[in-house]
Amino acid sequence: MSITDVLSADDIAAALQECQDPDTFEPQKFFQTSGLAKMSASQVKDVFRFIDNDQSGYLDEEELKFFLQKFESGARELTESETKSLMAAADNDGDGKIGADGMFTPVHG
Repeated sequence: MSITDVLSADDIAAALQECQDPDTFEPQKFFQTSGLAKMSASQVKDVFRFIDNDQSGYLDEEELKFFLQKFESGARELTESETKSLMAAADNDGDGKIGADGMFTPVHG
């Protein structure tokens, strides 16, 4: 699966452009611009599985650090504060991991 199978390449490029500088990533804005916010829970889970590098069913901070690179290989890494912010928005039970269901929360705000 390629991310462009479910999201427009133009929308992804626009979303990445908005957060190209360190500490400018805002999850809600990224999800809106990229088109993720318009997706169903099932589609968000498909994207989640694409982002889940080790296919553990969870995203940890290390995987989140490379979140933008899953949308475009040359994209920057998230900063530590951006990673922690995304984790806080989606880690529903405070275990330091985001499950597929948790990913739906920040996507749809």
